[in-house]
Amino acid sequence: MSLLANVVPCVKISQPSNPNLIISWSSLLNASSHFPNPFIHPNQKYPNGQSFYDFLFCFIVGGSMESAADRYQSTLDALSSLITKKSRADKSNKGDRYDLLFDYLKILELDEAISQLKIIHVAGTKGKGSTCTFAESILRNCGFRTGLFTSPHLIDVRERFRLDGLEISEEKFLEYFWWCYDRLKEETNDDVPMPTYFRFLALLAFKIFAAEQVDVAILEVGLGGRFDATNVVEKPIVCGISSLGYDHMEILGNTLGEIAGEKAGIFKHEIPAFTVPQPDEAMHVLEEKASKLNVNLQVAHPLNVNLLNGLKLALEGEHQYLNAGLAVALCSTWLQRTGHPIINFNQTGPLPEPFIKGLTTASLQGRAQIVPDIESPGNLVFYLDGAHSPESMEACARWFSLCTRDDNHLSNLNYQPQQHMDEGSKKDTAQILLFNCMSVRDPQLLLPRLMRTCASHGVCFKKALFVPNISVYHKVGSQALPTIDPQVDLSWQFALQRAWESLMQSDKGGEPSNTDQACEEVKDDTGMSVMSCKNSSIFSSLPSAIKWLRDTAQKDRFVRFQVLVTGSLHLVGDVLRLIKK
Repeated sequence: MSLLANVVPCVKISQPSNPNLIISWSSLLNASSHFPNPFIHPNQKYPNGQSFYDFLFCFIVGGSMESAADRYQSTLDALSSLITKKSRADKSNKGDRYDLLFDYLKILELDEAISQLKIIHVAGTKGKGSTCTFAESILRNCGFRTGLFTSPHLIDVRERFRLDGLEISEEKFLEYFWWCYDRLKEETNDDVPMPTYFRFLALLAFKIFAAEQVDVAILEVGLGGRFDATNVVEKPIVCGISSLGYDHMEILGNTLGEIAGEKAGIFKHEIPAFTVPQPDEAMHVLEEKASKLNVNLQVAHPLNVNLLNGLKLALEGEHQYLNAGLAVALCSTWLQRTGHPIINFNQTGPLPEPFIKGLTTASLQGRAQIVPDIESPGNLVFYLDGAHSPESMEACARWFSLCTRDDNHLSNLNYQPQQHMDEGSKKDTAQILLFNCMSVRDPQLLLPRLMRTCASHGVCFKKALFVPNISVYHKVGSQALPTIDPQVDLSWQFALQRAWESLMQSDKGGEPSNTDQACEEVKDDTGMSVMSCKNSSIFSSLPSAIKWLRDTAQKDRFVRFQVLVTGSLHLVGDVLRLIKK
C-alpha cells in the first residue's frame, strides 16, 4: 500500500450514504492498524460495532475512533477556537484586514463558485432574518433549490445553513466543515491567519451552497454590511435593506446616518436594491449611496393583507407585513433578472399561489414564537421573541400584548388533552417577563419601550425575572445543556433589576432613589444569594428560573402564566433548549 500511496494519492470509497467520499491513502494506512485483520472488507464489523464506512469516517473526519456525538463535539470545539474575543461584536466588522477574505476564497478555490451563485443579499437592523426567511420560502415554493444563511443560531450551529428549507444534515455539515477547516489550517500562516468565527461560517456557507448547486442563495448580513464577511459577493442579483435603527453603535456609528452608511455598503454597481420606509436621516444616506453606484433603489411598502387570499403570514406580528413586502419585492426582482418573470403579477390582485404559500408557511424560531410548556401546557405558556433594539422591543411588546390581551391564540396551540383548552379558557392570566440582554446595550432604552408599550395595551407584568444566559460568547454549544457556572457574575442582572424597579416605581409616581428599600437578599435553589424585589427577582441560572415558573404554575392552577422571553436571541435559544427537552 505504501507503493500505491506514492502513485495514487486518493481512493474513492463507494459508501451508500455518501457515494462521493474520497479519502487519502495516508488516512487509510492510519486506520488500517486498527483493523481486526489485514484485509479491508466492507461487510466486516469493526470496533464499537461500527460499519466499515463509519469506521473510516471516524478517521477522515475526527482522526480517531470517536462516537458520532464526540465527533460533532470535536467539530464544535474546532469552530470555537476561531472565536477571538468574548463578545458578539467583533472588530473584524470595522474592516480589520478585510482583504484576508479574498485570500481565504483563493485557498478554498471559491472565487469562481461564488460568482456563479445567484444571490439575494439582505442587511438591516431588524427584520432582515425574517425577510430572508420569507424570501427563501417563496422561491422554494416556486420550485427552486434554495440555500439560506442566517445568524445567529439558537440551539445548533447547523440552523445557520438551510438547504431547501431544512437545516443542513449533520453528515453534510461535518463533511463541508472539515473540507474547509483542514485546507485553511494547511495554507494559513502568520501573515494570513485562520479566519475568525463568523468569517469562517460565511466561507462555509459559500462552500455548501456551491457544492450543493443551489438555484438561489439568500444571505443575511451578520453585522453592518460594508465589512461583513458576506459582502465578498461582487454581483448579487438583488440587495435589500430592512428596517434601520440603533444597534451595535460601538461598531457601526452613533447616528442613523452612520448606521445607514454601513448597511448600504452591500450596494453594488448597477445592481437593483430595495428598502422599506426609513427615517429621513437614514433614507437620505441610502439614496445618496445608491446614486453614487447607479443603483436603482426602490421602497417596498408593507404587504397588503388582502393579497393573501384570506390567509395570514406564518410569522406573527404586524411588523412582519413590512418584512413580507420587502421579501416579495426581492423575489419578484430575482425571478425577473434570472429569466423567470412572473406572469400577470401586479400589486392590486392576489399574489401568485407560490408566493402566498411561501409567506404563509415560512418558519423561523425565536421570532414571535408561542410555545406551551410541556410539563403544564394549560398553565404555563412561553412567548419568545429575540428583540434586542428599542424599535424591535416596541414591536415585540405590541405582539405580546395583542396575543395575551384577548387570549384568542389558544385555539392554535393544540393543547392535549382537550380539557386543557376548556379549563384554560376560563382562567385568569398573569404576565411575567423573563429578560436578559448584552451589556453593550442600554436597558434604559429597551425596558421603558417594552413596559410602556405593553401598558398602553392594558398589559402589566406581575413580575420580571432577570437571568444570565446559559450559552457563552466564547464557545459554540451543542444541544446538550452546559454545566452551570457556580461563580457566575450577576452584576449585570442586578443593573437590569435596578433599572426595572426604578422604572416601575417612577411610573407609579414614586421616587426612583428608593428602589432598594423594597428588596431583600434571598438564596435561590443553587444556594447563591440573589435579590428579590417587589416587582422583580434575579436567578443565578436559567434552569432555576424555569423551575420557579413551573412550580408557581403548579401551585396556582387557576391562573395561566404567560411568560415573555426577550432581550436576546441567545436567551431565547437557551429557553427553547430547556423547555423542549
